[in-house]
Amino acid sequence: MGTLNPAVLSLLAILPIVAIGVLLVGLRWPAKYAMPIGYAVAVALAVIVWRVGWREIAASTVQGFVIALGLLYIVFGALLLLATLNASGALRSIRAAFTRITPDRRVQVIIVAWLFGSFIEGASGFGTPAAVAAPLLLALGFPAMAAVMAGLIIQSTPVSFGAVGTPLLVGVHGGLSGSAEVEQSLEAAGLGLDAYVSGPVTFQVAVMHAIIGTLVPLFLVCMLTLFFGERRSAADGLRVAPFALFAALAMTVPYLLTAWLLGPEFPALFGGLIGLVIVVFAARRGFLIPSDPWDFPPRGQWRPDWMGRIVPDTRDVGDGDMGVARAWTPYVLVAVLLLLTRLALADPLQAVKIEWSGIFGTDISADFSPLWSPGFVFLTVIVLTYALHRMKRPEIAQSWTVASRQLGIAAIALLAAVPMVRVFINSGAEFNASGLDSMPLTLAAGASALAGQSWPLFAPWIGALGAFAAGSNTVSNLMFSLFQFSTAEQIGAPTQVVVAAQAVGGAAGNMITVHNVVAACATVGLIDKEGALIRKTVFPMAYYCLAAGMLAYVFSYGVGLNAGTIGLVVLAVGLALAAARAWRPSSARRRNARCGGT
Repeated sequence: MGTLNPAVLSLLAILPIVAIGVLLVGLRWPAKYAMPIGYAVAVALAVIVWRVGWREIAASTVQGFVIALGLLYIVFGALLLLATLNASGALRSIRAAFTRITPDRRVQVIIVAWLFGSFIEGASGFGTPAAVAAPLLLALGFPAMAAVMAGLIIQSTPVSFGAVGTPLLVGVHGGLSGSAEVEQSLEAAGLGLDAYVSGPVTFQVAVMHAIIGTLVPLFLVCMLTLFFGERRSAADGLRVAPFALFAALAMTVPYLLTAWLLGPEFPALFGGLIGLVIVVFAARRGFLIPSDPWDFPPRGQWRPDWMGRIVPDTRDVGDGDMGVARAWTPYVLVAVLLLLTRLALADPLQAVKIEWSGIFGTDISADFSPLWSPGFVFLTVIVLTYALHRMKRPEIAQSWTVASRQLGIAAIALLAAVPMVRVFINSGAEFNASGLDSMPLTLAAGASALAGQSWPLFAPWIGALGAFAAGSNTVSNLMFSLFQFSTAEQIGAPTQVVVAAQAVGGAAGNMITVHNVVAACATVGLIDKEGALIRKTVFPMAYYCLAAGMLAYVFSYGVGLNAGTIGLVVLAVGLALAAARAWRPSSARRRNARCGGT
């Protein structure tokens, strides 16, 4: 095959992602059918156009299987913890405790998803918050689809600093290390790579996230009331706007200060924890909470696609049920052990590794650290819970049966999705006979050639695309950080701003990452609804990338009559008009009700 035009190559490179998007979102296929087709498209392109050898294809597939099994290990731990707490009766006490804080579902989702989820993201990362928050929301009485949607939407602001800073310390640092271009540029600026990532890049990432993320809780509650409310009205979410903005700032202010003062390891962790303490204290006292609590319609009116196969125990708490402190102890232990393993025991736990180097004689390797995985933390806490909750053998057996059955449903999609990603990524010059860059880099290069000086507007979208394809902000940063750095230098933009936009976009992409969606759905027994969820979460993801691109443009070229400034004004006006439009029909209904409907 002759040399193809770069534009044609870019169009070909995006085909696997387009195929998945059309099947999942357009045709509403379940991921277990869409992902194998996406894998087949990626393999066909890799072999025919990129001329990747079959051994490399097979090795990438095996590598994907190993990664997928690691994800299933985490998912099984989350499923088993939920089933264990359900069998022990702890979920009844937890649900009752949240109801005593407030029965308002809008406040509950902010506390559990936004604040507790941000803390878990800071400690663990890699999709764990959705795996923890979604089943907890399910236990509180949320529809399964609403619980997963909430868990995915908050996979944005805290993600760049998740797993104690891994997306920056491993993703961006690893993506830039070893480049002579980067070393020369940073040496001229009097910086080393470590100081560059932990200093200006970290601060720019935190500023962008803090500005954009302040609206995430409001997005969350408006989408909750719009899609799952009895009146299907975003206005019901807007009524809690003061509380949502207060809860957002309770997290983003300490988050930004932590990034500025301490670096990339702790912003999400400290922001989530400090915000959780502040907001729970305020919520208990009714601060900024509307007097009329909002709830879902009666369960009998729920649409079938809202519900999963897991039916939580909804009985009221009785005198013989366990206390709230004992019921919450497993989740506290999860948080403590995640933090302990990341800060104090990382080296010994990561040293225990199952590894296959040079798979089938290629340069592709796969490894799995079973003790480092959040799955091991889940299983450890589950064993401790048996004693803490004084569980009987039949209850334990029942929880294992339930979790094992649910795991099998998620396995098919993940075992196809992750190998497709690895074939997509492992298509570069080191693995092919064509000399072409990998499919992700080819796609990104085509986009930057079209954008020119306006590239900062588009940089976050490349990060989101990488996260959607790879399933990880860290991997997206590994793939594209050097490309973003080089593009910034070529157009004369500050490299730290464009690299930060990459990291912020990669975090936003986690909201629509297929295997995150599949894994979160599995924890609440929601089957074959991945496309429906992505159609919902694509809206906050688009807001995030649009805002990040415009901020990156302004941070690069300044405030003025330019695309970034005008875009931010248009975005703000558009959001205000959308809020006004949502509020107006609701106000009219209230006036009619006061006037007897005349």
